Amino acid sequence: MDLKSNEPFWLVKNGLLASYPSLKSDEECDVLIVGAGITGSLIAHQMIKDGYKTIIIDKREICNGSTSATTSMLQYEIDVALHQLKEKIGTVGAVKSYKACSKSIDDLEKIALEIGSEAGFTRKSSLYFTNEKKDITYLYKEFESRKAAGFQVEWLDQEHIQDKYGLEQTLGGILSDQGASIDAFKFAHELLAFNFEKGLQIFDKTELESVKHRDDFSEVTTINGSKIKTKKIIYCIGYESNELIDEDFVNLKSTFAIVSEVDEANISKLNKTLFWNTDEPYLYMRTTDDGRLLIGGGDEDFRNPEKRDKMIAKKEKETIKTLCKLLPEYEFYTDFTWAGTFGETKDGLPYIGTHKKFKNSYFVLGFGGNGITFSVTGMEMASNFMKNEEHPLTEFFKFER
Repeated sequence: MDLKSNEPFWLVKNGLLASYPSLKSDEECDVLIVGAGITGSLIAHQMIKDGYKTIIIDKREICNGSTSATTSMLQYEIDVALHQLKEKIGTVGAVKSYKACSKSIDDLEKIALEIGSEAGFTRKSSLYFTNEKKDITYLYKEFESRKAAGFQVEWLDQEHIQDKYGLEQTLGGILSDQGASIDAFKFAHELLAFNFEKGLQIFDKTELESVKHRDDFSEVTTINGSKIKTKKIIYCIGYESNELIDEDFVNLKSTFAIVSEVDEANISKLNKTLFWNTDEPYLYMRTTDDGRLLIGGGDEDFRNPEKRDKMIAKKEKETIKTLCKLLPEYEFYTDFTWAGTFGETKDGLPYIGTHKKFKNSYFVLGFGGNGITFSVTGMEMASNFMKNEEHPLTEFFKFER
């Protein structure tokens, strides 16, 4: 499956950061990680830290799947509002899930410092706003729900939003102090390079063909015939998991993103905040560390890559038209446009856990707008799995929930 199209900004900006060989020999390990994007690189970091002999493989070039197409907005807010998630899974699970995403932002900052990252991790606030009268009640209910759960939030009225950010036609919003942004493509490469020095074995263009499960180990055969004997397999394959798991557990969507030319002077009011609104599909927006404006949205049910790509020009025009209503004085000059595929679950939560049809295996599948923060939580959960320990979120993130 093609998870991206055209020229994702991060891929062009960073170029070829590293190259790894394909697997040409038989190997043994404690943990085999399938998928070397941001999720796989985070899980590999945890496995190496825990002392396991670890191999990571990817059928593409490293990080060239959805990691190169992500917008890398790090938010604790889940795609399903907290007050709605409470109704779906109960207050305890909803609040735990939101707080896990909040903690993940803090943890990610610690990891960035630990590895000496230069991927631009930057603390930002987050504004969830509406320009629709019908959504004011919904949004204020969400504000009260978050406040009751202990999150540091502030309600901004129309005048305050316009004065602070220059956004027009906005009727109100929730300002959260917990958020961040990063270049996830570069960060994933940094994580892999850091752990390569500590013994992580990395192989790209190495596709899993089949798996034979034994009582206490599994044997993986790759497309080119090499074999890997491993005690555990951790699948970090994101939206491609629907090709492996024969169940209807995630809906694939296409999202469209646009990055402007460098224009630091005219976007200075937006620099310290992530933006998203109550529209369905919602518009999202942030600045980059080199002075560009990144906007996106226009989500559609995933079709095939060719049909999706034909929609890019149309979606670009629609998105910029929406932006012009919010920032009528701002001239947006497009530099990059692309489309990516993501997954939408029934409750906005990831699937992280074991699956009854896959012995000796674990899945870390971060879906929706919180893929990266869910993956950081997945580090803890995968670590617990390797030690046969339960995690407080297992019940809420499991398959067949």
